[in-house]
Amino acid sequence: MLAERILFSDAEAIVIDKPAGFAVTKPKRGGDCLEERLSELRMGFARDPMIVHRLDRDTSGCLLLARNPKALKRFNRSFEDGSVRKIYRAVLDGILQDEAGTIDLPLLKRSTRERGWWMEGDPRGKAARTHWETLKVENGKTLVEFRPETGRTHQLRVHAKEALHCPIAGDPVYGSGSGPMLLHARVLHVSRTGKPAIAAEAPLPDHFGIWRQA
Repeated sequence: MLAERILFSDAEAIVIDKPAGFAVTKPKRGGDCLEERLSELRMGFARDPMIVHRLDRDTSGCLLLARNPKALKRFNRSFEDGSVRKIYRAVLDGILQDEAGTIDLPLLKRSTRERGWWMEGDPRGKAARTHWETLKVENGKTLVEFRPETGRTHQLRVHAKEALHCPIAGDPVYGSGSGPMLLHARVLHVSRTGKPAIAAEAPLPDHFGIWRQA
């Protein structure tokens, strides 16, 4: 039940804790998705809530929905101007040399018939900036906190692989693909004029295992 995954709700916004493996929009190959189940989140309202942003299918955590078109426009502007605060947790395959830093690596979409599409670092691409910090190291892996300034497609996944040289554990495109992908949108904070901010925090899901205690 999606209603059981609500982290925040008021007259213009809902934040849910999206489970890993659950697509936001309808997959080309079919399957369950949030887009086709929005009616479960009406909560007494006349219209379905609307999707504001995306999380990759294998990424879990905070996802914002708008309850009316005016709110959707305001939230979209907040994402576009970079005023939304997002904090992610990820487990990386490898040990980082530094404790913290900032990644400034533009991203460009590439595609071939054989591979499909993917993102890669390229100075011709769109600006992408991510702050990161090491939280814990264990068994050759590193738990990090990501604080992205921008919201490019696959940004954290590519920055982990190409800038930190340690892909996200379980990443099926940029990493080993072994086990679930350990990337989680932990915190979402959206400031609003004249009313309290939208603030939500999603606990690390069970598939993070020992890292949930970090």
